[in-house]
Amino acid sequence: MKRSPWLLAALLAAAAPAWAQDTPDKVVFATNWKAQAAHGGFYQALADGTYRRFGLDVTIQPGGPQVNNRPLLPAGRIDFLMTGNLLHSFDNVRNGVPTVVVAAMFQKDPQALIAHPGQGFERFEALKNAPLALIAKDGQFSWWQWLKVKHGFRDEALKPYNYNLGPFLANPKAVQQGYSVAEPIYVKKQGGFEPVVHLLADHGFSTYSTLIEARADTVKNRPALVQRFVDASILGWVNYLYGKRAAANAAMLKANPEMSEAELEASVALMKQQGIVDSGEALAGGIGAMNAARIADFHAQMVEAGLYRPGEVDLSKVASFQFVNKKVGLDVKAKLGGK
Repeated sequence: MKRSPWLLAALLAAAAPAWAQDTPDKVVFATNWKAQAAHGGFYQALADGTYRRFGLDVTIQPGGPQVNNRPLLPAGRIDFLMTGNLLHSFDNVRNGVPTVVVAAMFQKDPQALIAHPGQGFERFEALKNAPLALIAKDGQFSWWQWLKVKHGFRDEALKPYNYNLGPFLANPKAVQQGYSVAEPIYVKKQGGFEPVVHLLADHGFSTYSTLIEARADTVKNRPALVQRFVDASILGWVNYLYGKRAAANAAMLKANPEMSEAELEASVALMKQQGIVDSGEALAGGIGAMNAARIADFHAQMVEAGLYRPGEVDLSKVASFQFVNKKVGLDVKAKLGGK
């Protein structure tokens, strides 16, 4: 059913509380890569005025291959940081960096292994027998170790992935790492075929992804600010997935001209199809939901994989659950026809 612009505006206005302040709070939110559909909910909240309605003047500061925004959060130069998965958060706690996860916008990490069709890799279990596995260095020292312990993958197949699809496309027996909502689109565009995609999340890699981190002092001293940013971002994601996202896409295309409208839309379709954002705990608790038991499970897996020693990460310091699991956005999603 097509919904009129005034109805969508009314839904947004109804979802956002009125903040009695003359000047919105300035907030700098940094991402971990250049603008893309996987950041769409944040750009949506900016473009459609949701952040402003929550009393926030938000600047989104993109990351990129030569941009490392991570040190800027503990240094106080940004207010919130989008980070990849819980491994970064575990590292911060282990190293005494005072940051806290306040929301998990993705229920599934989009990290995946992709393969050529018709080469015997339609089943995840067969991937460990591939003669060539193109994996970037950071993957080799993180989730690849988990794959070896949990699923029997072998280092002999490893070669570095340099974010160039050429070697994968040239070798039908190769498997390669990929972001499940991005690389399959590029493979189809450059190689002319649909790759086989295996989400690590569907095979036990239980981390949340696209986390929002804040400084511990912000959580302690300005919890209302954190709550407003989290709630507005959740509504941004609801409206990006199920509402009109043209303005958000336009903002991302301006920030990252390497993208195209078609790529953004294809990526949104994959996010929905794979349940990246809106699945699992988010179905009942709202987008951003997380719980301590799942974080503990993922940590235990990483200890088993040898990434951490038992007891060196104080799990009580990893995340604060006070800002999520409040069913924010579920009513808007229902009105927009989201499933």
